[in-house]
Amino acid sequence: MPDFATINLAWMAWTPQTGLFFGALLALLFVMTMFALRRPEVERIGVLGIPTTRGDRLFLSLLGAAFIHLGWLGLAGGELWWASLLSLAYAALVFRFV
Repeated sequence: MPDFATINLAWMAWTPQTGLFFGALLALLFVMTMFALRRPEVERIGVLGIPTTRGDRLFLSLLGAAFIHLGWLGLAGGELWWASLLSLAYAALVFRFV
């Protein structure tokens, strides 16, 4: 069994932003799991006309956030904080109306 204290992860190019992203993603999945255990979900039909669950809306939010960030990098460049704020607004709309 390898000694985890001596594993070199430099090849992965971990940065504080990368760690923050994956930590936030892990926390989000944990919160969604706890919420699903406390309040079992019921599918609902939103503006797409298809039944969606919270997990479906989370997936759509994460996918949309990825495209928003890629579009921001390609068209505007610079700081990604504005793209992140736009992604949060998009996620709020998805969870409200989809």
